[in-house]
Amino acid sequence: MTAPQTLADAISSISHISTAVTFRHATTSDSKVIAQLVNSAYRGDSSRAGWTTEADLLEGTRITAERVEELIEVQNSLILLCLKDHNIVGCVHLQRNKDGCYLGMFVVKPELQGSGIGKTFLQAAESLVQNLWDIKKIWMTVIDIRTELIAFYERRGYCRTGKTKPFQSEQGNEVSLVDNLQFEELEKILPL
Repeated sequence: MTAPQTLADAISSISHISTAVTFRHATTSDSKVIAQLVNSAYRGDSSRAGWTTEADLLEGTRITAERVEELIEVQNSLILLCLKDHNIVGCVHLQRNKDGCYLGMFVVKPELQGSGIGKTFLQAAESLVQNLWDIKKIWMTVIDIRTELIAFYERRGYCRTGKTKPFQSEQGNEVSLVDNLQFEELEKILPL
């Protein structure tokens, strides 16, 4: 497979995946909206509208707008946005390295979870990294007691690697409400 030359080409190559939503890469001007979306999907009462809430596991800010800006600006990293009616309803952070691509901060607006947008968006993100970076392997970490979330990814072809690591707040301002939280690694070998 020959990777497209530009990010615009790669995003154009995934536009056929859905007519209900569109995709674009984030810019630093999106940072505040992305941080609000991520925090509303994982923390506090607003997150309870969806099934991906971590409100009973962790409290504190999941990510700041400043950290989102850093992720957007770092080399071999991008945040892909999912839009419905021109409004940001999802985001995912994709970080390339020598082994493949790390997928993190995967979010769909809580009130739209369960509508199929997440499945479509995940497929688009996987296609994008294949087209842009010629990636064969994608992996993520999920809190190990989030069995329903792990099952969602397993239904999409992700496998548990057996690797775990203790939960550690990236921002340093998240407080665990549950003892001994761990991240479990999942990976998927993308089809050629």
